[in-house]
Amino acid sequence: MSPRTGLTRVLDDLGTTLIDLVRGDPGRATGIGGVVIHDPDDDQVLPPSALVLGVGVREPAPLLALLGEEGAAALVVRGPIVLTAELSEAVDASGVALLGLAPGASWTQLAAMLRSLLAEGEVDPSETLGGVPAGDLFALANAVASLISAPVTIEDRSSRVLAFSGRQDEADSSRVETILGRKVPARYTQALEARGVFQQLYRSDRPVYIEGLRADDGSLCLPRLAVAVRAGDEFLGSIWAAVRAPLSADSSTAFGDAAKLVALHMMRQRAGADVERRLRADLVSTAVEGGAGATEAVRRLGLAGQACVVLALALAHSHGDDPAAHARLLAERQQIADALAMHLTAVHPRAAAALIGDVAYAILPAESEDRALRIATDFRNRIGNAVLVGVGEVSDGLTLSRSRAGADLVLRVLRAGRASWSVARVSDVHSEGLLLELSDLIAERGDTLTGPVARLIAYDRKHSACLVETLGAWLDAFGDVAAASAAVFVHPNTFRYRLRRLSEVGEIDLSDPDARFAAMLQLRLWRPGGAVPGR
Repeated sequence: MSPRTGLTRVLDDLGTTLIDLVRGDPGRATGIGGVVIHDPDDDQVLPPSALVLGVGVREPAPLLALLGEEGAAALVVRGPIVLTAELSEAVDASGVALLGLAPGASWTQLAAMLRSLLAEGEVDPSETLGGVPAGDLFALANAVASLISAPVTIEDRSSRVLAFSGRQDEADSSRVETILGRKVPARYTQALEARGVFQQLYRSDRPVYIEGLRADDGSLCLPRLAVAVRAGDEFLGSIWAAVRAPLSADSSTAFGDAAKLVALHMMRQRAGADVERRLRADLVSTAVEGGAGATEAVRRLGLAGQACVVLALALAHSHGDDPAAHARLLAERQQIADALAMHLTAVHPRAAAALIGDVAYAILPAESEDRALRIATDFRNRIGNAVLVGVGEVSDGLTLSRSRAGADLVLRVLRAGRASWSVARVSDVHSEGLLLELSDLIAERGDTLTGPVARLIAYDRKHSACLVETLGAWLDAFGDVAAASAAVFVHPNTFRYRLRRLSEVGEIDLSDPDARFAAMLQLRLWRPGGAVPGR
């Protein structure tokens, strides 16, 4: 891994705005091996030189000692931090640097920024664009800032911050808020839209000068200079500089030219991400399908010899059949899969996730289904109720196909609406899953409905009767006529007459437990229209 992903690089790019060094030597960690969220209730496996996010940690000293034994590089806890003599001694003894997360910054935003930095460090340092390692947007932001002597941000099409330069303390409160939130606040984007700023950016390749907006406290923000980043006709994003006055003609030209270089880096970063995504999808797909290549795929994912659980995740809704809706659905599926990958790698560094067809599959190292269920539920709660997640059984790396089959079955049950959960294990939907598997067998054999239930369905169709409904209500109520008649809104005497009639028409002995069981099973597996449920 490139030295540029070391702790010093992290502090150089994210320091003062997001995180501060409280104590420790950042130079000791020349290569961050991964980002891990600390879970006090789990025996976590840390990658070498891990950067640990101590979410909710109030007393870091005991944790520092444990992380020192694991070879962690740094621990981040929420600031402000009071550096006591005891805490200083714990840092020095462990060799783990202590960092403070700025008040107001979110852990999710920090994890995303760290992931972006580490991904940039994977780029071959010998491959450069304009003298900057290809895809390294943070280094490029610093280069542009030095070029025009002003702090800059590089943003995507949705005004989300992709990278930012140093010297952000020279800007204003709105810039700090933008970086802490990783996105330009809505009130500022609305004000810019009202001024027609974005329309100017879309239409022009030249920098656009914007007078300072009014901040919430009544003060005037610094003016901004913005330029669109394009690749051909595609609008990729923009660069924003906080300036005190219009730049000179030469500086403005240099700022505009920088957008062309930023476009090359953004395209290189996107291409690299696409290649990595496809490779990971292939490995995950091969691992969960089983077969000759599964063992090698599991090894390449770093999961050999580990107990794992397969998760199967799908959207709980669709967007219609028109092309635009279909494109939005594909994009949403990929975003959900990427978000799942980020969430799981923060829990365990070797977790892997990829979108395969319309389902996002994840392989999560876990010793129990309960833990996998908690993690999946936490992810669902973070992004809302827009997804369904099936949790497979615990398997070793060589039998992941069994765990995948279980996760698929659970997902089918959830999609069919046959369970009230949106996240479930195989044991949670055992009976519903069994009925679906029986339905599969019936469909495969081409079986047709016969016996009493078939005769009742035929009678109902011919005479517009409701004997099948009567039988179903009686069976569901365990023979309680009062409850069954209330369920179908008829008088108990009328219901008793229908029971006698269905016994005659269907030629079924309702006192026979085997006959009752067969009828109940047929009613579950066949709809009156003859269709097999769940297909």
